Amino acid sequence: MLTSDFNFDLPEELIAQHPSGVRGQDKLMLLDRATGKVEHHMMDDLPSLIQPGTLMIFNNSRVRRARVYGIKESTGRETEFMFLNTIDKECCIWNTMVKSAKKQKPGMRYTFPDGTIATIIEHEGNAGTEFRALKFDFAINEEWFEKNGHIPLPPYIRREDTDEDSERYQNVYATDTGSAACPTAGLHFTKDMLARLDKAGIERRFVTLHVGLGTFLPVREENIENHKMHEEWYTIPKETADAINKAKREGRPILAVGTTSVRTLESAAQKLSDEEGGFDQLNPQKEWLNPGTSSTSIFMYPGYKFKVVDQMFTNFHTPESTLIMLVSAFAGRENILSAYKTAVENKYRFFSYGDCMFIR
Repeated sequence: MLTSDFNFDLPEELIAQHPSGVRGQDKLMLLDRATGKVEHHMMDDLPSLIQPGTLMIFNNSRVRRARVYGIKESTGRETEFMFLNTIDKECCIWNTMVKSAKKQKPGMRYTFPDGTIATIIEHEGNAGTEFRALKFDFAINEEWFEKNGHIPLPPYIRREDTDEDSERYQNVYATDTGSAACPTAGLHFTKDMLARLDKAGIERRFVTLHVGLGTFLPVREENIENHKMHEEWYTIPKETADAINKAKREGRPILAVGTTSVRTLESAAQKLSDEEGGFDQLNPQKEWLNPGTSSTSIFMYPGYKFKVVDQMFTNFHTPESTLIMLVSAFAGRENILSAYKTAVENKYRFFSYGDCMFIR
């Protein structure tokens, strides 16, 4: 299957550059993944579209102010770094994605806004990529990012971040800081909407997957099977795993909010399957997944068989991305491309600050 099989025409004016005027006041497309039929709704309609007893899974990762600008010591020029994760906490080494990576070489030193200095060091696998390892003289923490960093808006939002983004590019239920990009399907949910879902008898639990930029890197391979995802870490609490296993045994649907929640649940199910030598959905007493912390580089595209997720709430994704491949695996490539064509015709807003889709 080719990367170009997941392309579609998208007018630039439909790429949302700002959030909607009021959080949660967005268009919602309902897609039947069996038939490809679509219905047009508003986000406010969501509780009436979800079957009571459904278990919704949200990713509670909070966005770090991960975009930080440093001044290169040798030239005095500003360089943009996106901080992804720690490589070595004790040695104060961070994995970053850097602009003009070919010009940023081991040994080069950078001064950050508060005067902190860091040096690029050699790190296995970084040569020829956008990634660089930065070593600091002391451990930096979230207070450092709050002081020095910017909200990491995606590159298709062609503006600088503002105070509004500090609130709107963050989910209202986010608690665990660590993401370099927001799990944006959750941006449509307000505290009032969560209360309405509770009142409608819809169960809610959380997982944590700290979003790196591997999910959003372009697929550069012609054949999608050759693309390799970067690893991301996830945690599934025991109460969430217990709720999922109970719901599956009772035949209640699992609704994953966002592709990061999907990747977390399917990765955990695959991990348990590998440990047990197979996945038997016919055993009514089986466990679908276990709690715990692990890493994933799962890449889902058409042909993938979903083990846990029955329904999905998501945004509209970029052409030829791993995300549109994931939703195509879930709902069928033809159904997704047809739905996206309909979304364009009906002026839906696309990507992080855009409208949303409920696939059931």
